[in-house]
Amino acid sequence: MTIRVVLVDDQELIRTGFRMTLGSQPGIEVVGEAGDGVEALDLLERVDADVVLMDVRMPTIDGIEATRRICAGGGPRVLILTTFDDDEYAYSALQAGASGFLLKDSSLTDLVSAIAHVHSGDAVVAPSTTRRLLEHFTRPTPVRKAREFPDELDMLTPREREVLILVARGLSNAEIAGRLVVSELTVKTHVSRILMKLDLRDRVQAVVLSYEVGLITAGDR
Repeated sequence: MTIRVVLVDDQELIRTGFRMTLGSQPGIEVVGEAGDGVEALDLLERVDADVVLMDVRMPTIDGIEATRRICAGGGPRVLILTTFDDDEYAYSALQAGASGFLLKDSSLTDLVSAIAHVHSGDAVVAPSTTRRLLEHFTRPTPVRKAREFPDELDMLTPREREVLILVARGLSNAEIAGRLVVSELTVKTHVSRILMKLDLRDRVQAVVLSYEVGLITAGDR
């Protein structure tokens, strides 16, 4: 199966670099490029795409608003590309519905892997970057305590809540399985049930929700 990718970045040289790099990878086809959010939204009406690689800082309509409109309209999944791992725009884009984010200086292997994960319905939540970003940008706002959201969190079993906390801390399924001494398949099943019960799209939204409701707070480990 070929993954159809759209590149959105206001710097032509960056788009060219990604197009040439990804174009050489089997199973990936770059089907279009856009220089800002307006062009991206117009392009997505004319081409079929599976994954959008989205910059955040762009003129006219930035990556955050473009991501919000794409996700709200049931469009392709969005993978945010950012220069800095403490970029507040990236956090806002996650709230807007993006399926994750990646640094622009990531390796080709990581980029291709991230595209594949996002395409398959998973999310790219890098522990070393996402956790710091979430902690930094949730710190200024007083968190709401988990007990204030019984209708949302009481739907989870104790084990599911435990798994959700570990997901929010940035652990992978394999790491959670090792921590809880269960199989990775069992963890994957728990994660799927958590997403279904809480009406969440992917792991990124699960992480964001965990911080917002106070299930986990900045500095928790």
